[in-house]
Amino acid sequence: MRKRDTDKEDLVKQTAIKLIVKNGLEGFSMNKLAKACNISVATLYIYYKDRDDLILNIAMESGKLMSDTIIKDFDPELSLEEGLRQQWKNRYKFMTDHPGLNLFFDQLRSSSYQEEFLSGFLKEFKLVMGKFMQNVMERGEIEEMTFETYWAIAFAPLYALARFDNEGKSLSGKPYQMTDKVLWKTFNLVIKALKK
Repeated sequence: MRKRDTDKEDLVKQTAIKLIVKNGLEGFSMNKLAKACNISVATLYIYYKDRDDLILNIAMESGKLMSDTIIKDFDPELSLEEGLRQQWKNRYKFMTDHPGLNLFFDQLRSSSYQEEFLSGFLKEFKLVMGKFMQNVMERGEIEEMTFETYWAIAFAPLYALARFDNEGKSLSGKPYQMTDKVLWKTFNLVIKALKK
């Protein structure tokens, strides 16, 4: 049995993410991946038993990376504004350090992999974020709301701006590049919308 080559394995993962982002899950195959990596298909099966194993392995590893980045230096006892500011810093760092992963996650969220993907790495993340939400509501910093409503107000603007930045254009098609000024001005508007 051949040994695993970690450099080759990293190449396979990064190339798989790029191909899935570019062509979608339907357009992704082990043959296309092997060709893009300039390796034999048999080499892929040293690392993964099949296409599903490859996709879920990459999803779980990438999801754990995202979760770890998002909760880094985050304390659920922080005030709404301090906690949300740390979340925006962490999330924006993850998005800028790994621009293809958010698009990869979008593909997974609208696929049969969604449930397995989300259940695998979110346990600690959910505990920390749940505690934060509970604390800010108990302190009366925000109105009671569902997690989905909170997320839509708290993070959807950040993800929309990051998408424009990643694509290099706004909805109108004009060139777009994120700046710290725009990021934190948007954050201030989000805080105003959430605070009681």
